[in-house]
Amino acid sequence: MSKMEVKTSLLDNMIGVGDMVLLEPLSEETFIENLHKRFEHNEIYTYIGSVVISMNPYKSLPIFTADKVEEYRNRNFYELSPHIYALADEAYRSLRDQDKDQCILITGESGAGKTEASKLVMSYVAAVCGKGQEVNKVKEQLLQSNPVLEAFGNAKTVRNDNSSRFGKYMDIEFDFKGDPLGGVISNYLLEKSRVVKQPRGERNFHVFYQLLSGASEDTLKKLKLDRDFSKYNYLSLDSATVNGLDDAANFRTVRNAMQIVGFMEDEVQSVLELVAAVLKLGNIEFKPESRVNGFDESRVKDKNDLKEMCELLGIEQSVLERAFSFRTVEAKMEKVSTTLNVAQAYYARDALAKNIYSRMFSWLVTRINESIKAQTKSRKKVMGVLDIYGFEIFEDNSFEQFIINYCNEKLQQIFIELTLREEQEEYVREGIEWTNIEYFNNAIICDLIENNQNGILAMLDEECLRPGTVTDETFLDKLNTVCAEHQHFESRLSKNSKFLTDHSLPHNCFRIQHYAGKVLYRVEGFVDKNNDLLYRDLSQAMYKANHSLMKLLFPEGNPAKVNLKRPPTAGFQFRASVGTLMKNLLTKNPNYIRCIKPNDKKAAQVFTDSLVCHQVRYLGLMENVRVRRAGYAFRQPYEPCLERYKMLCKQTWPHWKGPAREGVEVLLKDLEVPEDEFSYGRSKIFIRNPRTLFFLEERRRQCLEDLATLIQKIYRGWKCRTHFLLLKKSQVVVAAWYRRYAQQRKYQKIKSSSIVVQSFIRGWKARKILRELKYQKRCKEAVTTIAAYWHGTQARWELWRLKEEARNKHAVSVIWAAWQGTKVRREYRKFFRANAGKKIYEFTIQRIMQKYFLGLKNTMPSMSPIDKSWPARPYLFLEGTHQELRKIFHLWRCKKYRSQFTEEKKAIYEEKLEASEIFKGKKALYPSSVGQPFKGDYLEINKNPKYQKLNSVVDEKVLLADVVNKINRANGKGASRIFLLTKKNFVLADQKTGQVKASVPLPDLSSVSVSTQNDGFFALKLKEGTPSAAKGDFLLSSDRLIEIITKLHRTGAASAEREQISVDISDEFLVQFKQDKVCVKFIQAGPKNGNSVTCKRKNNRLLEVSVPSP
Repeated sequence: MSKMEVKTSLLDNMIGVGDMVLLEPLSEETFIENLHKRFEHNEIYTYIGSVVISMNPYKSLPIFTADKVEEYRNRNFYELSPHIYALADEAYRSLRDQDKDQCILITGESGAGKTEASKLVMSYVAAVCGKGQEVNKVKEQLLQSNPVLEAFGNAKTVRNDNSSRFGKYMDIEFDFKGDPLGGVISNYLLEKSRVVKQPRGERNFHVFYQLLSGASEDTLKKLKLDRDFSKYNYLSLDSATVNGLDDAANFRTVRNAMQIVGFMEDEVQSVLELVAAVLKLGNIEFKPESRVNGFDESRVKDKNDLKEMCELLGIEQSVLERAFSFRTVEAKMEKVSTTLNVAQAYYARDALAKNIYSRMFSWLVTRINESIKAQTKSRKKVMGVLDIYGFEIFEDNSFEQFIINYCNEKLQQIFIELTLREEQEEYVREGIEWTNIEYFNNAIICDLIENNQNGILAMLDEECLRPGTVTDETFLDKLNTVCAEHQHFESRLSKNSKFLTDHSLPHNCFRIQHYAGKVLYRVEGFVDKNNDLLYRDLSQAMYKANHSLMKLLFPEGNPAKVNLKRPPTAGFQFRASVGTLMKNLLTKNPNYIRCIKPNDKKAAQVFTDSLVCHQVRYLGLMENVRVRRAGYAFRQPYEPCLERYKMLCKQTWPHWKGPAREGVEVLLKDLEVPEDEFSYGRSKIFIRNPRTLFFLEERRRQCLEDLATLIQKIYRGWKCRTHFLLLKKSQVVVAAWYRRYAQQRKYQKIKSSSIVVQSFIRGWKARKILRELKYQKRCKEAVTTIAAYWHGTQARWELWRLKEEARNKHAVSVIWAAWQGTKVRREYRKFFRANAGKKIYEFTIQRIMQKYFLGLKNTMPSMSPIDKSWPARPYLFLEGTHQELRKIFHLWRCKKYRSQFTEEKKAIYEEKLEASEIFKGKKALYPSSVGQPFKGDYLEINKNPKYQKLNSVVDEKVLLADVVNKINRANGKGASRIFLLTKKNFVLADQKTGQVKASVPLPDLSSVSVSTQNDGFFALKLKEGTPSAAKGDFLLSSDRLIEIITKLHRTGAASAEREQISVDISDEFLVQFKQDKVCVKFIQAGPKNGNSVTCKRKNNRLLEVSVPSP
């Protein structure tokens, strides 16, 4: 058996029957029972031939993973268990490999899972097609178009929380490799009446709730909206929130999807503005106002919502307000303006809201098509996916249900035609004789609805277009007249007398017997909904809007292009769209997905037999099975058929050498299958009755059990033989190892015994030799000892003799030395008495000095020049030496400290030294300036763009730049000035403007006067007769007085061409102001004057400066 078949098959391990064509016996009860059985085990997909039945599980199942996609990729349709991926893969491979355009028709009632099925098909195709940056972009755009259309076209209904309220057909275009190039979306019959009114328990379209829930506060403010749903008349409140739906998160998803699809930010904003405008439009209410002529005229009650809507759309409020109150009717060259009553105004408002929303939706589809359309013009392969309303039978059915059911009748018609055509083509292709199949042809129902002469839609259009009074009752009368004899039309008022007493048929209704069952339609609203009129005044008002998108939606409002021709009716437009769709579908190879809703509670694991039975009937599934079984219930290529059943015949098992067809013939002949139960095609075997297939499957199951038993027997025998041989081999190895071990043990024992004997013999011999050697050694030691004692005795005697001789000689020497010493001491005694004191003194002094210097070495102070510590003096006579050494050490460490200075630091210290020479002990301000470094350029005049103008005036290097106060002679107050000092000049400039007020060459400066107190006043005195002295001296004030005067003094001293500037320090000095001399006097201020320095004018000749006490 092949590896693929061992894994799984349509006929292996199935719950119930995977293909309804093989259901035996076939009846409606067994059909429902089989669906129920599979549904209980989460088998939601079942086949009818190539048609997939999909049950909505109402829960997440682990059957849509990436592994499942790979499992069904490039597999035969019947090879694995039923799945929507199998159908999608079959369609995609037929398109890619056989160059056949495909269409996938997804039908079923609301809540059956059509939208999810279309998403699964598209996601599968996106997963299995090619990869690449451009291809991935196209796939992402195609997939992301779904959230956008769902937000604007889906709504919560009593049957489905995400019900599609429009029909969608998407053509996905592929290149020759099977990679997606783009797509085209067509939409059909948006349920725009939902915009203005929703049934109880249902919601408006999702986008309204998503916008109010998910938009930011700033966005809502721009759109003039409030988050409270209850403030909008068009929003249903009883179902505003839905369990499991996060409107805020979905809004973010939609915004992101629109961006991916290709919407510009201004386009998204325009769409949101239109949505907001529709909400605002629903809040506009009207009141009657009587006119002189007796007619009522409508007026807007509260104009606030009208005003906000007009602001959103850029419409003049008066224009729109008039359009709600008057209607202009044009006929040839005449215009007649009539007033609208309140009911007509509400009709106009709702009609405008529905038109704005439906046209915006159509624009969205068109805009998405522009983004996802294929860019290349080469020939393309096409796969169409149709997701459209299922057949609808409600308690109250109106024009929308009539149109939807008409579309489903057309789809059922094309389904029967294409299914029969597919069967016939396969029979002809395989050379099988074709027999006609009896089936219900619903063409008669389609003709009842769409016939151009007597069809219901044609009569409805005729009624809408005829002059005179037109009502729903006149339309019903016409139907009763024309369609009375039609076998599928029923009405109480028709000429057919059998319905006169049918109380289930109201007088204002008619009933049509569709292929799915009878449906009762209430005629109320048919004429208005078919007309779908929007007053020309409202169209023209919308065209006048400054909103760019609104102009595109209402082109008929252009006054320059007034068209008096009546627009086509809604029924006519839909019939034309359905006709185009049917022509499109007939050009493609069809694939069907029939969606079924198991219950009305949207609950998992709940199966309502009656509801499922109703859907099975109107979907025509039983008829579909009968069509498939009318010819041959099962067909399979020869190769897989032979591969599956070859074990049933000895001639074909285990390998058949000839052609597969001959092998199948031999197999069926050997099994004695009746010849009328099968037919041989060119490439397939056709089996007429499912019983034959089940017979083959049962024989195969029994044979597989026998083969499994045989395989188990052979395997067990092989396993036992292998085990025995392994034991036998192991026994031989163990015996060999044991014998080797035993011989090794015996050898080791003999060897050990030999070694022991040898060791005893060697020991005996060694001990014997040892005894002999010890005896010889003792003899030698005895002789040696005796000789040693003898020699020792002789030596000791000789030593005693020598010592005696030495003692005698030493005594003589000692006596001689003592005598000589006595003689010397007698001679030296006189000399020592004369010089001993001096020698002892010098020796003592030398030792003291040595100790002093060694102690000083260990107690030396730090190398810091400001460290004033010094070791204590040990002796009084060293006072001079001690102080001299302290001075020498201080000078030495100062020299070492100065050697570390850079040139800049030397200059700073030189300035500080010069400041000390000038001010130390003379100026009370000096001590506070010692710790402050002289920076010079405090304004950073070269870097600061504020002083760029001033920097351009001064060409030389700036030595000092600071802000000073120039003292006014008149009142003693100061004005801020910029003080600049260079090598040749000092400059005073305005602080705000940077304008130069004075520039004085340094040679014109004669002296500087300051006080002795703690103030910053100084006077710059100019030489008389110089050009700079014309305006007089300068009296200035600065916190950096010490630095300014020091730098002035150093600059003057550095130049050999001019005299050094003198510094006068006095509490009273004269200052020349133009022609007058003024005395500046410094006094100590009292505590009541505060801590600041003040300058006051006493008279014309005196300025008094009060300095606070330190």
